[in-house]
Amino acid sequence: MVRYFTNAVVAATFITNIVAAQTGIIEGVVLESGTKSPVVGASVIVVGTTLGSATDDNGRFTIKNIPVGMHAVRISSIGYAPFIETDIMVSAVKPVTLTVYLVEQPLEYNGIQVTETYFQKLPEQTVSSIIQTNEEIRRLPGGLEDVVRALSIAPGVAQVQAGRNDLIIRGGAPSENLFLIDNIEVPNINHFGTQGASGGPLSFINIDYIDRTTFSTGGFSVEYGDKLSSVLSIALKDGRTDRTGLKGTLSASQFGFNVEGPLSTNGNYFFTARRSYLDFIFKAAGFGFVPEYWDFLGRTKFKISSTDNISILAIGVLDRVRYFNDTPEKRFSNSRILGSNQNQFIGGVTWNHIGENQFTSVTLSENYVEYEYKQSDTLLNPIFQNYSYEHEGTLKLTTTRKITRATELLIGASVKSAQSSANIFVRPQVTSFGDSIAFQNIYKTGATKAAAFVQLIQTFNKFKVNIGSRVDYFDLITKKFAFSPRLAVTYSVSPELNINASVGRYYQAPSYIWLVANPFNKNLKFIGLTQYILGGEYFFDSDVKFTLEVYRKQYINYPTSITRPYLVFANTGAGFGGTEEGFASFGFDPLVSKGEGTARGIELFVQKKLSESPYYGTVSFSYSKTDFKALDRISRPSSFDQRLIVNLGGGYMLGKEWEFSAKFRYATGRPYTPFSNNNMKIPALYNTARTASNHSLDVRVDRFWMFERWNLVVFLDIQNIYNRKPVDIPRFNTRTNSYEQTSSIGILPSIGVSIEY
Repeated sequence: MVRYFTNAVVAATFITNIVAAQTGIIEGVVLESGTKSPVVGASVIVVGTTLGSATDDNGRFTIKNIPVGMHAVRISSIGYAPFIETDIMVSAVKPVTLTVYLVEQPLEYNGIQVTETYFQKLPEQTVSSIIQTNEEIRRLPGGLEDVVRALSIAPGVAQVQAGRNDLIIRGGAPSENLFLIDNIEVPNINHFGTQGASGGPLSFINIDYIDRTTFSTGGFSVEYGDKLSSVLSIALKDGRTDRTGLKGTLSASQFGFNVEGPLSTNGNYFFTARRSYLDFIFKAAGFGFVPEYWDFLGRTKFKISSTDNISILAIGVLDRVRYFNDTPEKRFSNSRILGSNQNQFIGGVTWNHIGENQFTSVTLSENYVEYEYKQSDTLLNPIFQNYSYEHEGTLKLTTTRKITRATELLIGASVKSAQSSANIFVRPQVTSFGDSIAFQNIYKTGATKAAAFVQLIQTFNKFKVNIGSRVDYFDLITKKFAFSPRLAVTYSVSPELNINASVGRYYQAPSYIWLVANPFNKNLKFIGLTQYILGGEYFFDSDVKFTLEVYRKQYINYPTSITRPYLVFANTGAGFGGTEEGFASFGFDPLVSKGEGTARGIELFVQKKLSESPYYGTVSFSYSKTDFKALDRISRPSSFDQRLIVNLGGGYMLGKEWEFSAKFRYATGRPYTPFSNNNMKIPALYNTARTASNHSLDVRVDRFWMFERWNLVVFLDIQNIYNRKPVDIPRFNTRTNSYEQTSSIGILPSIGVSIEY
C-alpha cells in the first residue's frame, strides 16, 4: 500500500512539473484608437516578468516562453496613454492574439502626468460606458456565459424577469437598445426574440469568439442612432493563424463545436455551431412544451495589403417550440403561452482601409428575421397568429481622420432598404382590462432609412470636447427627418480625477411591426429623447476605478393607443407576452405619438480589475424613478421602474488552476396592475401595485487543466444558492379561480465542460 501511494505521489508530482513547465505565446497588434494605424516601436511587457517585445513597422509583436496561466500585458509608447491589458489566459495549446488600441496623448500635458491604468477610455466614450473582456463575460456567476446577461452588473440595468435578456436601461423600454457585431447592426441577438424589441431568453452569440464588448448606457456617439437607451458593440476575435484547432463544449443548456484555423498566409477563419438540449430535459420532466434552438456563427478575415483587410461574417439562428397536448393540464398550461418559431440570418462584408492619418470602413450587411407566433385555447383553436418577416439591407461608410494630434474628425453615412410583412389574426376577445380586441390584416411594405453624421473631438489642455450631429431619415412615417445634436466634455482635474458631462438629442423610428400591422400608424413620428448626464471618475489605483453619475431623460412622441388610452408603448416589449398583456406589444391598435416620460437617477460603480493581486470585483448601485403619460395624460410609474438595484460581485484566482467567484443582486419590485374583485384590471389602478423585492446569490467554481496539446475546463455554477425563487407579477388562474404568484426556478446548479485542442 505504501509503495502504491508513493508511486501515485511521484506520478502526480511528475505531471504537475510537466504542466508547470509549459509555456505559451502572446502575439498581436497595437493600433492608434482613431485611425487604426500601427503604433511602431511600442513596448509590450508581460506584467511581473522580464518577458516582452517591441512592435514592428506593422504594429505587430510576439512574446514567447510565457508560463501558462492568467497574465496581464503592459503596453506603452511615447505620445500615447499607457495601458495594461488584463485577463489574458495563456496556454500551450494555441497563441493568444491581442488587438490593442492606444489613445494618443502626451505623457505629460499642462502639469498632468499620465500614468498607466487597467481601464481604457476611448475618445468617443466620454460617459456611461463599460468595457468587458472575454474572461469577464465567461466567468460571471449566473451569467450562463451569455454576453447579454453579463451586462447585469452594469449600473442602470434592470432585469424584468429571471431567465430573460430584456435590457431595461435607465428607465427605457426593451425596444431602445442597439446591438452591433463587428460593426454590423443586428436587431436582436437573442433566441426567441421579441418582435419590435430586443429581448429574449438567451443570446445566440458564442462567447468563445468574443474579444470584448463596449456597452454604453447613455451619451453615446452620433455614429450610433435610431435607438434611444444603449449601444452594445461586440468585437469578435480572429481565428487561429498557426494551425487548425478544435473545441467541444457542454454547458448548462447547450452543447457546441468550434473549428478555426488559417486560410492561406494572409487569412483566418472560425466556425461554431451550438444546439440546445433543453428539449430532452423538458420532455423527460413532463413539460407541456419544449424549446429547441440551433445557432451558427462564422467569419473569415483576409489581409489583402499592408493597409487593407476584408472580413465576411455569417450568423444563422433556428428557434422552435414544440407542444405536447396529450393531457388537459398540458393543454391548459400551453394555452397561456405565446409560442414563437423563428428563423434569423445575418450576413455582412466589411472592408477596412488604413490611410495616412485616416481610417475608412465600409460595411454591406443583410438582416432577415422570420416570425411565426401562435397561441391557442384548450381546444387548440387559435387565439392569436402572427406570420411576418423583417428584412434589412444596409450600406454604411465611416471615415476617421486625425487632423492634428489634438483634433479628430469622424464623418459617416448609411442607407438601409427594408421590407416588412405581417399576417396577423386576433380572435375577438376581452383583455384583462375589459377592452374588446379583434384584428385581422395582411400587409406588406417597403421602406428606406438613411442617416448622416459628423463628429469632432478636440483636446484643449485639460479639456476634451466631443461635439457632433446626426440626421436620420425614414420614409414610412409622415415626418421623415430627425436632427440629433450632441455634446460631451471631459475635464481632467488631476491624473486621478475626471469630470464628465454630456447633453444630447436622440431619435428612434417606430418599430416595423407597429407600422405594418395597422396602416393608420404611419402617422407616427420619431420617438424623441433629450438626455443630460453629469458625473466623475476617480482612480484609486491603476486597477481600481470609482464612477458616479446622475442623469435625466425626457421622452416625447412615444406611441400610445387610441383604443387603450392608458397604454404607452414604453411599457411593452418585455417578457413572452400573449393574452395576459392583450398582445399590446405588436401594435395592431391605432396609435398616435402623444406619449411622454421622464427618467432620472443616480448611479455608482466601483470596479477592481484582476491585476498582480489575484482578486477582482465590482460594486454597482442604481437609484432611479421613471414615469410615463399615455393618451389619458395621467402620469404613472413605468412598468419597468425598479427604483433600487444593487450588485456585488467578485472572484479570486487560486494559482493558475482554480477560480472562485460570486455575485449578489438586489432589486426592488416593479409596478403592475392588480386585479379587482371581479378578477379584472381597471385602468385607474394601472401600475399602482409593486411586486416584492428580489435578491439572489450566484456562485461559481472553475477548474483549469492545461496540457501540451489540449486544455480542459470544468465549472460548477449555482444560481440562487439559498433557493429564493424570484417573484414576478401575479396571474389569475381561470381553472382554480385563484391568483398565482408566478416565480422562476429557485436554486439552479449547472455544470460546464469544454475541451480545446
